[in-house]
Amino acid sequence: MNFKSSTDQSLLAVWQSIEAQVAADDAAGGNYRFIGPNVRAYAEQLQTELEERKLRYTPIRWQ
Repeated sequence: MNFKSSTDQSLLAVWQSIEAQVAADDAAGGNYRFIGPNVRAYAEQLQTELEERKLRYTPIRWQ
């Protein structure tokens, strides 16, 4: 995924959305009903971009 043309704010908003999905899955018993392996791979790419830009974010605690 190419995040280079995305703004810092939009990247952080997407990150927060993924965090919310993970939290919803945790609340539903941790069975990953809302996210799957594709979302996790996407989040890893997004995390790399966040780190390259030196943005502050809370890492996702995957189960």
